[in-house]
Amino acid sequence: MATDPADDIAAALARLRGRRPRPPFAPEIPHHTHRGHGGHGGPPWADPSHGRFGGPARLRMLDALTAASGVLSVSGIAEAVGVDQPRASRLVQQAVQLGLVVREPDPDDARRTRVRLTPEGEGLVSGVRGRRRDAVRSALESFSAEESREFARLLGKFADAWPRD
Repeated sequence: MATDPADDIAAALARLRGRRPRPPFAPEIPHHTHRGHGGHGGPPWADPSHGRFGGPARLRMLDALTAASGVLSVSGIAEAVGVDQPRASRLVQQAVQLGLVVREPDPDDARRTRVRLTPEGEGLVSGVRGRRRDAVRSALESFSAEESREFARLLGKFADAWPRD
C-alpha cells in the first residue's frame, strides 16, 4: 500500500467499482443490446450524460492502462476491466476515437496489438484520480490518522477479497 491512506482508499474503491456483481435475479443482458442508447439515438458510449469518459468501463480501462505503466493488450484490458474481449475491443476503439489511447504493434508478436495511453488520456486519468483522492480526503476529515490508516488497510483487504464476477 502507498503511504497516504487517501491514495490507498481511492485505489481500493477503484478495484471494487470494476467488480460489481449483478443484482440477484437481474436478467443477463448481452453487451450488444440497445438498452443503453437513451434518447440520443447513438451508441451508449456517445451518450453525453456519460461525460468525457463514456462510462465506468472506459474509466476502468484507463485506470488499468495507468496501473500497467500505460501499455496493455486488448486481452489484458479485458481481464483488468472484467469484460469479455469483444467489449474490450469496443472500449479501445471508442477511446482511440476520443484520442485517449493509441494502438501500436506489439514488438514481441506482430500478430498482436498493444494499447497505450496518449498524453491526453494520461491527463484525464490524472485529473480524475486527483478529484477522487480529494473526495476521499474530504470524507476522512472526521477520522484520526490511525483510523484513516486502519480503514485503508481493511478496505484494501476487502477489495482484494471481493469476487470477480
